[in-house]
Amino acid sequence: MCPSKTANFTGLYAAHARDVYRFVLYLSGNAAMAQDITSEVFLRVWMAKEPVQVTHVRSWLFVVARNIYLHEMRHIGRKQPLDPGMASAHSVEASAAAKQEFVRVSQAMTLLPEVDRRALALRVVEGLPYEEIAARLHVSVAAAKVKVHRARRRLEARKQTFGIRFRLRGE
Repeated sequence: MCPSKTANFTGLYAAHARDVYRFVLYLSGNAAMAQDITSEVFLRVWMAKEPVQVTHVRSWLFVVARNIYLHEMRHIGRKQPLDPGMASAHSVEASAAAKQEFVRVSQAMTLLPEVDRRALALRVVEGLPYEEIAARLHVSVAAAKVKVHRARRRLEARKQTFGIRFRLRGE
């Protein structure tokens, strides 16, 4: 290691490290990131093949710091965790299977009497209590329970015919 390079680097670091740190802190608003980028800037000064020109050194350090900051921001943007709602190969397969299952259940439900189908949909899809189902269908609570039960039994009997695999909620 050349003593003149060490002395030049030490002087450069002492003169400009605080300014570079403040500049990066202003850009990022993050003290840890500002320290890391400041270290990276001066590491690049140390590793530079050509000597840094003293007349333009401050502006050059700021440009290097800004470029490192922008690179880090792009890198951080790529490292964001995936949205759990995003499709993966498994979720696409599961979604396709669920759609097929929905079609089969819909076909089986078309064979139910309309009032039974509505009662079952209100109970299973909307999760309504029997009292509210009875009020919407203008029947007694006992009749609402019977209609939901009857619809479930009829669908259960048709499960193999339509290839339905899942269980209805509340079964």
